[in-house]
Amino acid sequence: MKIGIIGASGKAGLTILHEARMRHHDVTAIVRNKDTIRHQHINVLEKEPFDLTTHDLQQFDVVVNAFGSQPSEEHLHVEFGRFLINLLEGSRTKLFVVGGAGSLLIDGNTRLIDIPDYPEEYREIAIQQLQNLIDLQNSSIKWTFLSPSALFDSDGPRTGHYILGKDHLLLNSQHISYVSYADYAVAALDEIESPNHENTRFTVASENATSSS
Repeated sequence: MKIGIIGASGKAGLTILHEARMRHHDVTAIVRNKDTIRHQHINVLEKEPFDLTTHDLQQFDVVVNAFGSQPSEEHLHVEFGRFLINLLEGSRTKLFVVGGAGSLLIDGNTRLIDIPDYPEEYREIAIQQLQNLIDLQNSSIKWTFLSPSALFDSDGPRTGHYILGKDHLLLNSQHISYVSYADYAVAALDEIESPNHENTRFTVASENATSSS
């Protein structure tokens, strides 16, 4: 399978790249600076995100959007998400989005970002990621949006054991909303290889692991 990963030099994108390569997919890292990809035998497309074209993306079966924005530039998540939707309109290429946990429901209509002690420094990016999800739901492209658990651990283990949900925050067997980046990547590639969440959002938690911090 041909997979393009936008933001492949970031933590989530790089972890997904490693998982895809381990499964022998034909992977292309789509990055601003090719020097950030130091792995041999990796295809690299060096381009600014907003300079990408339909021609660039339609060669892939799946494009992973792991785009990251800087503080005070959170609005770029929505702008870039809409940019990708426009590029992929009418295309057979599927968009797989690395989403956020803030938009997950904790009860009724209450989302994680609605609770009073939600970290203020992450609130704006969570709002933007929610809007990205809404834009996808209103689009005609093929897409999947994967939200991590509340604790998203870049240093956690790859257990390969995880639980799945849809729109509600998950708790694992230790009653913690936790997923390692590595297990998130496993769930992402499992979904890419055998789609069960076409045109919808789902979420993942590591089955047993707890935070490494």
